[in-house]
Amino acid sequence: MPDVSCPVCDADAAFLRTVTRPDYETIAPCVRIVDLFAGGGGLSLGMAEAARRVGHGTDVVLAVEKHRDAARVFAQNFPKAGVLEADVAGLFDGVVDAAPTAAETRLREQVGSVDVLLAGPPCQGHSDLNNHTRREDPRNDLYVRVARAAEVLQPTSVLVENVATIEHDRGAAVPRATAVLERAGYRVATSVLDLAELGVPQRRRRHILLASRHADVDPAAILFLRAACECAVPRTVRWAIGDLLDVGTGAGVDAASVPSPENLARMTWLIDHDEYDLPNVLRPKCHHAPHSYLSMYGRLRWDGPAQTITTGYGSMGQGRYVHPARARTITPHEAARLQTLPDFFDLLSSSVRSTWAHVIGNAVPPLLGVHLGVPLLRAMSANTTDAVLPSGGTDRGEALPSDTVDGTRGASSGSPPASNHYDSAAAADQVRSTLEQVRAGGRGRRRTRRRSAVR
Repeated sequence: MPDVSCPVCDADAAFLRTVTRPDYETIAPCVRIVDLFAGGGGLSLGMAEAARRVGHGTDVVLAVEKHRDAARVFAQNFPKAGVLEADVAGLFDGVVDAAPTAAETRLREQVGSVDVLLAGPPCQGHSDLNNHTRREDPRNDLYVRVARAAEVLQPTSVLVENVATIEHDRGAAVPRATAVLERAGYRVATSVLDLAELGVPQRRRRHILLASRHADVDPAAILFLRAACECAVPRTVRWAIGDLLDVGTGAGVDAASVPSPENLARMTWLIDHDEYDLPNVLRPKCHHAPHSYLSMYGRLRWDGPAQTITTGYGSMGQGRYVHPARARTITPHEAARLQTLPDFFDLLSSSVRSTWAHVIGNAVPPLLGVHLGVPLLRAMSANTTDAVLPSGGTDRGEALPSDTVDGTRGASSGSPPASNHYDSAAAADQVRSTLEQVRAGGRGRRRTRRRSAVR
């Protein structure tokens, strides 16, 4: 890290360690967001923090997630959002380039205006970790469903995150989606980004599609920025979890997985010998022959970024997940930090470790949303009277003042304080009710539209 203090690095470090959730929904005006394949809410959280840094609030008018536990985590962290446990393909059931179906029309009327459409379609179909169905998986077509959703909802901007290898999908998912969006009037840019350049303390390359109908938004220019801040120094494991050195002796999300006696001996050997790669002779027999899986059974380095955090972070046999200074794997809390999920992000609504692994390992790191969202939202707000940069902010997106931090993992602060805004909690209930009717073929009432930050 740089010797001279960097305001953006300081703001991101403070964000990571904040234990009380900011009241994103009570800041006016609000950015209206729809999040598809929403997971536990990492991308929405990043965009909400980006909005806060440029002086706007957030209204998640619809979040769709098929996985029940992930949807519940999203709802826990966005208590006023319209969260729907559903299949995106079932909601947006029309053919691309065609007029909206009756169900799509009802959905569009219920959701209302949308500023930013976010999406993280399932990536297992084209991940290099999936050797069986790589790039031929029917789930890859869900990527094109996002473009159909943009046709129906007509958001101002669209941000889609996926694994880098989506570019090589044999079904040409990216070119097909790009063509649909361009015919719908969007300017589209795509790029593979190293998330370390966006402030994420791990080696994680992701494909980003950014599209916008706003005259002042240049998607290619935003993706070209490629840096969270001017210092452009990759953030390290120590930057993310150095203050959590002994939390592995705790409970819940601060407890490490219980290893087998063999793996405990392996981790102890790495620490005692100050080694980072386990020799083949100490590995299981299947690793005794020459192999390319060097990171498996490996130890993290304090002064470098982590390897990609996956759902297997609790097992040393799944990757380089042994703590730099302790004979244990990283805890769910530490894995969340490395994914840049802040301490106020509530994982305590479920005590099932598999749920934590699913939500954390599949999360879109919020700092991706922050450092793409700040320039995007600032450009979208360029010609509106509501676009007021907070005092002390810069084009790099320093954070607004937040609560003090203490290094422990907190829970969501719950409902924001009362305000003069409409009752978004009641509106969220109405969204959920009406969307259930849409899925069943019923007709719902139109939702009252809220003033948008960027219209």
